[in-house]
Amino acid sequence: MATNITWHHNLTYKERQNLRKQDGCTIWLTGLSASGKSTIACALEQLLLQNNIAAYRLDGDNVRFGLNKDLGFSEKDRNENIRRISEVSKLFADSCTISITSFISPYRTDREKARELHKESGLKFIEVFVDVPLEVAEQRDPKGLYKKAREGVIKEFTGISAPYEAPENPEIHMRTDLKSIEECAAEIFAFLSREKIIPGSD
Repeated sequence: MATNITWHHNLTYKERQNLRKQDGCTIWLTGLSASGKSTIACALEQLLLQNNIAAYRLDGDNVRFGLNKDLGFSEKDRNENIRRISEVSKLFADSCTISITSFISPYRTDREKARELHKESGLKFIEVFVDVPLEVAEQRDPKGLYKKAREGVIKEFTGISAPYEAPENPEIHMRTDLKSIEECAAEIFAFLSREKIIPGSD
């Protein structure tokens, strides 16, 4: 760990909040592959931007093309993947942007560490469990990953050969086999409004 570094103080969160006229937070979508996380994240980002609310989406696959391209899918690498995203999403939230992350993030401990990281900085962290039965996720299988996992081509695949630890007390729990993508995005938008994170609450 580097020791010859110094933290440079600049604007406070409150000052940014007053200047940007917006709160920041992280919306953490977690769930099995093919549960609908990324599709919901895209729809939510568009909905927020259409309402003049600054938002940015961090997608599990996309991030691995750049920031985390050096990581594999071992438990250790998955932990590091989520640690980095926790830090990046916190920076976006601190900038008074709605940070939307869509990662399988299978381990409960990693998600709790992400929550604590935000809490320590006084930032809101909203865990969204994008829930779907495994058999439905396998039927969808848009990338053919479940098929490859069943055939043993892909090792350490969440839900098949690697565990997924479902959230115990998420802020939002949605079943994507029972609701449309638009309904799911609207539900998160309504939550943000009720919590007065975005305008629209009475």
